[in-house]
Amino acid sequence: MSSAPLPNRPVPRPGVTAIEAYVPGKSGAPGGHKVYKLSSNETPLGPSPAAIAAARATLDDLALYPDGNAAALRTAIAERYGLDPARIVCGAGSDELLSLLAYAYLAPGDEGLFSEHGFLVYRIAILAAGGVPVVAPERDLTTDVDALIARVTERTKIVYIANPNNPTGTYLPFDEVRRLHAALPPHVLLVLDGAYAEYVRRNDYGSGLDLVLEADNVVMTRTFSKIHGLAALRIGWMVAPAHVADAINRIRGPFNLSAAAIRAGAAAIQDDVHVASAVAHNDAWLARLTEEVRALGLTVTPSVANFILVHFPDAPGRSAAAADAFLSARGVITRRVVSYGLPACLRVTVGSAEANAAFLDALRAFVRGDHA
Repeated sequence: MSSAPLPNRPVPRPGVTAIEAYVPGKSGAPGGHKVYKLSSNETPLGPSPAAIAAARATLDDLALYPDGNAAALRTAIAERYGLDPARIVCGAGSDELLSLLAYAYLAPGDEGLFSEHGFLVYRIAILAAGGVPVVAPERDLTTDVDALIARVTERTKIVYIANPNNPTGTYLPFDEVRRLHAALPPHVLLVLDGAYAEYVRRNDYGSGLDLVLEADNVVMTRTFSKIHGLAALRIGWMVAPAHVADAINRIRGPFNLSAAAIRAGAAAIQDDVHVASAVAHNDAWLARLTEEVRALGLTVTPSVANFILVHFPDAPGRSAAAADAFLSARGVITRRVVSYGLPACLRVTVGSAEANAAFLDALRAFVRGDHA
């Protein structure tokens, strides 16, 4: 009996080579213009002064390992939201937690389900775990609960929902989240990704925290990279049923957060004044940017997050690609979202007043045809 010859070098298992690596937003622009980076959904207000001080206080202890359980951070999060610290797991950004959930709950051939324009990390995590990505179409660039339910099979083990969603900025009302959960078999894990939850000001929105506390198959992930302004430290957290938290703690690295991240995160989540300032700035500019871009004749998807999705016509010199090049040449860096299946769009973060004004001025010039 013959067997296939062995490869002449190590070969990754199936699924890994199907992954398209995540590409972050651009950070620079050509020419001598001042650069306004509106491509990464970073807060223009920066981190809390208390978080900066807490991070600096760790510099004398760089020779020491951090607390492998991130106890101070978990306790601060628990106190802020009235949770049991034992049900909280912290990660190197919520991205790590989204991946660890896939590694823990997907066997080779199991299906992971997400929506059409959902966060790219979901597909990456599912494939890396040996799973099969299943995509449900959206309705009006919003997660469609009925489409998700229709694609649940006996092989479905995990469902990822970004609420609000990146890059569309749309959201599901909490009643719809509950309807989705009620339709899922009890062995399917529902992951509610709330990276932008702090920005939402809609009465029918819920981050999912209540559902996590009452259900045995729901987790919620959050991040310090957005409203808290600690993207460079990579801090994410998850609240989950005890059995899920136990599973993730068994496979996560023992020192996946630095001492600076632990202390800065604990300080940031207690600074309600800083968060309120960030929310107020975003509320004012999200509405203004939406209104002024629409006044130029462009479509903007209604957003509840800290960015807008701008649609451009498919015409020579008027497209999203042309707009991106025009804006970049003037130092305004936005995010193309071709990899999300939205080639006619640019995602634009709410920046500082100066950055927002620069974006609007450059976009007006583009629409006028100054680039021609």
